[in-house]
Amino acid sequence: MSVLITTEMLGEHPKLSSVKTNLDLSSAWIRSGDGLVGFGTYKKLIVTGEDRFDQARAWWNHQLSEFQINNNVHGSGTGPLLFASFAFDSASPSVLVIPEVVFGQKSGKSWVTWIGDTKQPNLESINNASVSGEITWQNADKGEENWRKQVTSVIAAIKDGLVEKVVLARDLTATSTKEIDARSLLQRLEIEYPSTWLFLVDGLVGATPELLVRLSKSLVTSRVLAGTIRKSGNEDRDLTLAASLAKSSKDLEEHEYAVKSVADGLAPFCSSTNVPESPFVLHLSNVMHLATDVTGVLNSSAKQADIFTLVNQLHPSAAVCGTPTGVAKKYITQLEQMDRDRYSGPVGWIDAQGDGEIAIALRCGLLSQDRKSIRIFAGCGIVSDSNPEKEFAESQSKLIPMRTALDTL
Repeated sequence: MSVLITTEMLGEHPKLSSVKTNLDLSSAWIRSGDGLVGFGTYKKLIVTGEDRFDQARAWWNHQLSEFQINNNVHGSGTGPLLFASFAFDSASPSVLVIPEVVFGQKSGKSWVTWIGDTKQPNLESINNASVSGEITWQNADKGEENWRKQVTSVIAAIKDGLVEKVVLARDLTATSTKEIDARSLLQRLEIEYPSTWLFLVDGLVGATPELLVRLSKSLVTSRVLAGTIRKSGNEDRDLTLAASLAKSSKDLEEHEYAVKSVADGLAPFCSSTNVPESPFVLHLSNVMHLATDVTGVLNSSAKQADIFTLVNQLHPSAAVCGTPTGVAKKYITQLEQMDRDRYSGPVGWIDAQGDGEIAIALRCGLLSQDRKSIRIFAGCGIVSDSNPEKEFAESQSKLIPMRTALDTL
């Protein structure tokens, strides 16, 4: 028996991060005020293994085959939606979620999609989310020496010609006297980082500046980031820092590896690709990154190529793993001594037409089951000219978005 899914236009345009229904907030994807928020969970699936992207495709297609879709809006992101958060490593669990209700907004147009033969759900707008409890940081001042030793080991391996680049990550854990409210985190991140992709999928919440892949009809887009410098807070000084970042041989080398891994990954599936010769400097509120937007047109002869194929091909990119990929992953396993879980994995949404946006889960945290603790993460790309002290300072900068959002709840 088919399941009815209805999408209708809305006349009102409330702020996405403030929308509320009688169901719990389960998923979100917001950038510059536009995006999607999901409530409740119609179905959820955990997948693991090297074929997890194939499993995800098969499950989503099966769900779509059971839907009777009544979409009066049309366009990317309308109709039934799948929110996905894949683990960095295939052995860790990846999560697929189909919300019961999705509220969407784009370019002044708002819509709602709901599952079931019921009337349109009531949507409310709230000014503030719940107040969380007092935050305590665990091991916030420990692990620095160990992490620097890991970086030193990688630099030595690079200089010995064993590997070209390795991305190392570290984590911190915060505990709260009350449940940590994901909506509050999203709202605070939205204030400070409106140009990033804000996301929430099954307890993974963050604000990432890096888009792994967007597929819109046949147009493919990927925003690659690698190379970072912390802002000073002084506008003139930051312009000087931006210029130095754009000329930094260390950062340009790191960035080149990341761009090449994405361009090479897309090439077999695209009839044409465009890779700018030089990166631009992306300014965020606390840091600046070297960035390159790689675009391509999906080859019509690549019949099996869809967004799941592209994600499988691109992950893990050199921006979150290193190069060569297999060798870099071995160093990560050997040195990090932690489970990244869904940090630095693909996260985003896919619609019934196969369009979607999948980012890399950076600047994020993973809430515990009881919502009273959260692990936050940061990673740095290590190349031959890296300096352990500077890399640690960079990792501290990358922890700031989540630390600040949590400390001000």
